Amino acid sequence: MSLDPRLLEILCCPATGQALRAPDSGHLAAINRAIAAGSVLLAGGGAARDRLSDCLLTADARRAYPVLDGIPVLLVDQALLLPPGTEAA
Repeated sequence: MSLDPRLLEILCCPATGQALRAPDSGHLAAINRAIAAGSVLLAGGGAARDRLSDCLLTADARRAYPVLDGIPVLLVDQALLLPPGTEAA
């Protein structure tokens, strides 16, 4: 991820207030596997369908926010609600 570390320090989840962090490659791969399996929901409703090339995770790793063209999409309804098992590769 190419976000400025100082920016990452001040960003937080708009739904929970938790700090956000970048996933490691194994975690991102696990999230993409869950998306392909249809087990990731969007907070705004429906299943997530698009593979993530980058995202930000809440501290508890239960929500992910996509990063598109280097810009975090911090909209509550665009958050991906992550199922158990996506915490590790």
